[in-house]
Amino acid sequence: MMDYIFGKNPKTWGEAVAKNVTLIVTEDCQLRCRYCYLHGKNHQNRMSFDIARQTVEYLLRERQIFTEQSVIWDFIGGEPFLEIELIDQVSDYIKRRMYEESHPWFNSYRFSFSTNGILYDHPKVQKYIEKNKTHLSIGITIDGSQPKHDMQRVYPNGRGSYADVVRNVPLWLSQFPGSGSKVTVSHADLPFIFESVLHLWDLGIKSVYINVVFENVWQEGDDMILEEQLVKLADYVLLQRLFTKANATFFSDSIGQPLDCVRDNQNWCGAGKMLAVDYKGDFYPCIRFAPYSMAKQKPRCIGNCFEGIDQNKLRPFLALDRVSQSSEECIKCEVARGCAWCQGLNYDEADSDTIYQRAVFICKMHKARVRANNYYWERFRKISGGQDRSANIKQIDLR
Repeated sequence: MMDYIFGKNPKTWGEAVAKNVTLIVTEDCQLRCRYCYLHGKNHQNRMSFDIARQTVEYLLRERQIFTEQSVIWDFIGGEPFLEIELIDQVSDYIKRRMYEESHPWFNSYRFSFSTNGILYDHPKVQKYIEKNKTHLSIGITIDGSQPKHDMQRVYPNGRGSYADVVRNVPLWLSQFPGSGSKVTVSHADLPFIFESVLHLWDLGIKSVYINVVFENVWQEGDDMILEEQLVKLADYVLLQRLFTKANATFFSDSIGQPLDCVRDNQNWCGAGKMLAVDYKGDFYPCIRFAPYSMAKQKPRCIGNCFEGIDQNKLRPFLALDRVSQSSEECIKCEVARGCAWCQGLNYDEADSDTIYQRAVFICKMHKARVRANNYYWERFRKISGGQDRSANIKQIDLR
């Protein structure tokens, strides 16, 4: 157990800045999720051990470039566990080489996975988990209730994947009891938010990370449905006093205010500070700039594992902040704080090849979230005896 503040992110491993290295081990996946931003899933593009080895050697060698004291080795796809044998081989190599080089990362690293959960109980996956469990983070994506999950997370033939995923939840939570699940919300499944969050809590997943898609899918009235679902969830959380035992990230005490353009002038994501590597050994500032993520624009490669990072290609990403890519309307918005964006989508949707043009498809959805969020905190203050939304009210996370 840990102290927990409802609406705030818990303290986790690696609070100091960690280098995030994303190895795209495959572009294949068993599923064809309807909201997925990957446009080029295929069976052919699989990372080889040699490309992974070259990448590891470059990263460990260039300590003047990669000065972070911690590292997250993030294995991603597609579905990463389709390549569990390669991942096992690469993980062993990473550990051995960090030790041989007396690298600071040897004492401060994580192997990280986001998986659809279908192969979680496979013997090879379980053997890998047992071998690396002290340095391992695994998240399984369950979209909520079966109707919501099976509406979006489907096999190529359209069959839902809920049953194949949920059967592995008890095993997953027994091994990683503090884990949360990410819920993605798109137009069609908005009416299922309330029941889905409750369902995940009932499954034992006490931290639910919710986000609406950034793409241009929203229709007239969707913001009202979102607000209605979140108000309903707020009422239930407060009536049942679930804030003592669970968390949903839609309710946060740090969103919905005007910007302080000094304090709030950061880029929303880590594009450019993280590093993604594809099967050819090409480097990208984030997987959203890799070829299989691009629908309209050309990929933005910033180097490769043979020649290293091209600092001139990386530099524009390091200069990104909120002001440089936002319109005046966004900067002056009364509820701008907490309004998010995806850097890769910004680029893919821009009317030129700039990375400094912000997509604002979620504007109404963010404002709806803020209205529901304000409703939650107003009622919370009454329940808590008048304390304001910034009070550090300690609760217990019962995961």
